[in-house]
Amino acid sequence: MPHPPLRIFNSPCKSVCRIDDRLGWCVGCKRTKPEIKAWPTASDKQKQAILDRLADRAAAEPSLLARG
Repeated sequence: MPHPPLRIFNSPCKSVCRIDDRLGWCVGCKRTKPEIKAWPTASDKQKQAILDRLADRAAAEPSLLARG
């Protein structure tokens, strides 16, 4: 039986899975609903683009939430 293809990008899911309505992204992985939905079929380039946005969201989150 052939081996499954290697995964270059593992899902950034943190198993928290709750979308914050104020921010528009998951409090665990920082992905938006469309990004979460697209992940399984996204190309490597698309996955990298999603991953590139997550650190900026995590950094911005405290100040965005402080604005209330």
